[in-house]
Amino acid sequence: MKRSVIAINFVFLIIFSLILWSSLQFKESSDFNYAIPKNYQGFGIDVSHHQGKINWDTLFSKSLTPAIHFVYAKATEGKNHTDREWDYNRKELIRKNIKHGAYHFFRPNTNPSEQAEHFLKHYKVLETDLAPVLDVEIEGSSDEILFENMLTFLNEIEKKTGKRPIIYTSFHFYRTKFQENFKDHKFWIAAYSEPFLLPKDDRILYWQFTDKGDLPFHRNVKLDLNVSRVSFE
Repeated sequence: MKRSVIAINFVFLIIFSLILWSSLQFKESSDFNYAIPKNYQGFGIDVSHHQGKINWDTLFSKSLTPAIHFVYAKATEGKNHTDREWDYNRKELIRKNIKHGAYHFFRPNTNPSEQAEHFLKHYKVLETDLAPVLDVEIEGSSDEILFENMLTFLNEIEKKTGKRPIIYTSFHFYRTKFQENFKDHKFWIAAYSEPFLLPKDDRILYWQFTDKGDLPFHRNVKLDLNVSRVSFE
């Protein structure tokens, strides 16, 4: 009996701790229908054709909680795919003077120079742009080839744009592959599990904490939500 009581008390302690952790780490109210992590400098979204045709005028017509400080839009993938909403999103974000950048979805076993050329064909850098992003989510045929091809792409983009790209990847990939191999680059990590505490690592600029946020004023549209250690004020 005594062991049962101890076990029950232990379970309640865990539950209470998780509730307390959530209340301390997240803001409950949000126009994106998802609790937002606290104590970050900025909040942003990333978009692609998966969100369809976004009405940017409507989205920025009212004050949102939290306010959108930055946007990343998918431009290209591999060596021949262009996101069908890229041109539209790019023009609208420029027109509305919204702080934004472009990302490329990397195919690790495809020629990286051809991927860089394809990205730069569709992305014309502006001085006000956020750093371009290399989205790395797929294993290469080996880590050695993956790292080599990533560096080729990253170096070519930096040379042509004057901006050092950021690497987007899962926290698992960051911890097991990239942390010790890309020490001169900043990162944007995806980690959806709860509880999760972002490491005190100044190389991690952005945290994508969910892919289940609601896009305000757009019915049944989900999108990724992010917080930033960078201030956009």
